[in-house]
Amino acid sequence: MSTISLTDSMRSNLLSLQNTQSLMDLTQERLSTGKKVNSAIDNPSSYYTAQSLSNRASDLSALLDSMGQAIQTIKAADEGIEAITNFAQQAKAVAQSAADSSDATERAAYLDQFNEILKQIDAVAEDSSYKGINLLGGETNKLTVKFSEKENSKLVIDGVNAKTSGDGSLGIAAATAWGADATGNTNIATAIGQVEAAITKLRNWSSEFGNNYSIVQSREEFTENLINVLTEGADKLTLADMNEESANMLALQTRQQLAINSLSLASQASQSVLKLF
Repeated sequence: MSTISLTDSMRSNLLSLQNTQSLMDLTQERLSTGKKVNSAIDNPSSYYTAQSLSNRASDLSALLDSMGQAIQTIKAADEGIEAITNFAQQAKAVAQSAADSSDATERAAYLDQFNEILKQIDAVAEDSSYKGINLLGGETNKLTVKFSEKENSKLVIDGVNAKTSGDGSLGIAAATAWGADATGNTNIATAIGQVEAAITKLRNWSSEFGNNYSIVQSREEFTENLINVLTEGADKLTLADMNEESANMLALQTRQQLAINSLSLASQASQSVLKLF
């Protein structure tokens, strides 16, 4: 197959047109993706650095979700402690009412009320779970919150046993023998003392959970800000200036039209030779 010969002028204009089209394709890609670096071919250093930043931001985002769930777990425990504290205060009021009464029937009724409240305390302790974790269900229950990919960047929150019965840590025994005799006064006083000690313990637990809540919440806010910093850093390496690329496209379209016109003129010059025949 014979080779088609082009004049120097036509070849020069054709090359200019091809270069312009290549630049237009690149600019069009940037406009469509919004990025000036779409692959390692565009800029290896920027591409891999941005990819590393984006990967870490993605990893932290997964941990951020875990922190959010940890906060909800702590809040569930705190809500449980608040409810149990209210019940404990109610139990104390019932016991004090029994102490103020000298009627055996009334004291028996107060005793039943007191024990019913203790049952509700145990029920709240059992129900204060979130996604299978109950920080009021016993010391063996723990919540581990990871803050970063580093192994030591975490918080371990120990559970408590907020029950009154069995191996419960509140130490409030079920009421018995609240009669009108001396033993019944003694038993009521013991119950009041146990409830007061339990209220103090509940307040301490509430303070501990509140402190842990603040820690996790602060780390959650820090992680959110860090993710934004990482994402912004990656964007600065890869995102295109859309105004600049739009201006580039307009200039290239103008250059393309000029190249087409020049190629046409060069072609006409070659065709003028035909007029000799």
